[in-house]
Amino acid sequence: MTTPLPRDLFAVTQSYKYFNHAAVGVLPRPTQVALQEFVAAHAQAGVLGTWPYERNMGDYRARIARFIGAQPGEIAVLRNTGDGANVISAGFPWKDGDELVLPDNEFPANVQPWLRLRKRGVSIRFVDSRRARLTPDVLREHITPRTRVVTVSWVSFEDGYRHDLEGLAQVAHEAGALFCVDAIQGLGAFPLDVEASGIDALYAGGAKWLLALQGVSFLYVRADLIDRLELASPGWRSPADMWNFLDYEQPFVADATRFEGGTPNFIGALSLAESIAVIDAAGTSRIGAHVLELTDRLVDGLNRAGAQVASVRSAAESSGIVIFTIPGVDSVALGKHLQREGFITTYRPNGIRVAPHGYNAPEEIDALLDSLGAYRKEA
Repeated sequence: MTTPLPRDLFAVTQSYKYFNHAAVGVLPRPTQVALQEFVAAHAQAGVLGTWPYERNMGDYRARIARFIGAQPGEIAVLRNTGDGANVISAGFPWKDGDELVLPDNEFPANVQPWLRLRKRGVSIRFVDSRRARLTPDVLREHITPRTRVVTVSWVSFEDGYRHDLEGLAQVAHEAGALFCVDAIQGLGAFPLDVEASGIDALYAGGAKWLLALQGVSFLYVRADLIDRLELASPGWRSPADMWNFLDYEQPFVADATRFEGGTPNFIGALSLAESIAVIDAAGTSRIGAHVLELTDRLVDGLNRAGAQVASVRSAAESSGIVIFTIPGVDSVALGKHLQREGFITTYRPNGIRVAPHGYNAPEEIDALLDSLGAYRKEA
């Protein structure tokens, strides 16, 4: 079967059946080559080698922007997902008694930046995900006139639930609240248009489904929101003319690059741009359809084998993440067995997490199911 992302672009396929993109993705060969060229240029010529990449930062931001339906001036390159949430949480003009609404099963990168707001008199209102997922109707029940921000992960790291971003944005905006999204577990596997979805701010690290390096992320901030946010962590590149070093009183640069602060991660930004180009060439719609076919195939096999699947499965809510347990089988021991057999997953006491991407093949899913069956017989 032909996969949307060509398998020959991924060296990992030579050694493993890699199903762990919800933890750390892998670099495509074009990205690997580009990074090697960067390192060689830096080693051989110092600033003369790195300057062309610094000069290309605008192109990198533009590529990221096109990928999500934004404008280049709405993109900042940061270190990680939490950096983006911190820009919003620290910069928003909060008042005593304001509220923030979010699910209670968010990854800490989209929780810790908001919890500190309690010291500023902001109420953090968690929605009990065990009783109801954060659908638009559930949000209507929890949002109040005091709600200033609603935030959610596009795809839950815990079980792969994919939220209705457009519907949630509409409810948030009807109440006068901003809608902020942690997109790290969906972006790269599924298409997203921030403008069409009504997203006010979005942040995502590059190291998972975007197939980039660790330690780099980007933040999207809607253009008319940029000046509403206080710049809590300015750096030498935040002023309008960063090369006018001794003019300390000048205004900040007009676009989102003000949030980058100091010298950005040039090689990280390069990895994002190169890997996004690979994903773009394949098409996120094709990748998303393929990923859902793979996870549906996996879930069908797991159900036949009597496994318990924790992930919600439906056309609108499924994602690239499937978490399962097998009754009577220790998940950690099973995960270690799978790894010895060349299947790379995340395994924890609460289950095995499988997260395939656009280059994974159906035959790999079948091989995983066969390995599970063999392990149960041996056990």
